[in-house]
Amino acid sequence: MTIIDGKKIAADVRAEVAAGAAALRSSFRAPGLAVVLCGEDPASVSYVTAKERACAECGIVSFPVRFPADVPRETLLGEIARLDAAPEVDGILVQLPLPRDLDEREVLLAISPDKDVDGFHPVSAGRLATGFDGFVPCTPAGIVELLLRSGVDPAGKHAVVVGRSNIVGKPVAALLARKGRGGDATVTLCHSATPDLGRFTREADILVVAVGRPGTIGSGMVKPGAVVIDVGVNRVPDPSKKAGFRLVGDVDFDAVSPVASRITPVPGGVGPMTIAMLMANTLKAARLHAAAAKATAGGDS
Repeated sequence: MTIIDGKKIAADVRAEVAAGAAALRSSFRAPGLAVVLCGEDPASVSYVTAKERACAECGIVSFPVRFPADVPRETLLGEIARLDAAPEVDGILVQLPLPRDLDEREVLLAISPDKDVDGFHPVSAGRLATGFDGFVPCTPAGIVELLLRSGVDPAGKHAVVVGRSNIVGKPVAALLARKGRGGDATVTLCHSATPDLGRFTREADILVVAVGRPGTIGSGMVKPGAVVIDVGVNRVPDPSKKAGFRLVGDVDFDAVSPVASRITPVPGGVGPMTIAMLMANTLKAARLHAAAAKATAGGDS
């Protein structure tokens, strides 16, 4: 059994992004990412801080935007429109979840698909589903990179995805099934209404679990030699820890790791890849804007 080191692979991706950003800065400008935070939810603040720290490491200019939790809808949408029109901003990320008085769908729709580096806009989802190039949600993109950079090619393998969220389950299933790099797998998508879940998970060469419930997958549910990607991050009480809890995934790591050929830990597996792929998406957006600016300049000459 090999533990897939998400921290190491994420560091490699960030280093590649930093090199790409430096090259773009010499010919165009540095990539720019706007991160919008509404409220002071501790987890959201922590995530945003980590994203801004990654921007600094990768040579990406960060444009932080902070609003109180009771920010008026019109103010938030107006700021998104301003960022959308700002040429120095290549990507816009609105940290989720939003305060309850704000309509998440309305806010996500307000972001231009060309700056949707989170990959949550319906246009981005449609591009992924139909095989057009676009921005892929960061966690699914990170999962595919984890597989490929760990020597696991999904082509020809049976991949089972447990969880059907728009953020992880559905897009990772689409990625694994599409033609080309990181795809060409036969994919089964399972969820909370799937009867006898173990019947499907025991057939998986690659098992991706993203349901947000600890202990969903035990040893008797995994095919010997399978590659297991655990997306879950759950807090469970642990009086031995200073915080009073510890983080676990959706997979029973101790029970499954002796059966799997490769497995991601929690923490330190999928999590670091999400921010790394956000940086990669921002660089991609900046390159597209640089190409558009060059084409416009050429047309004006």
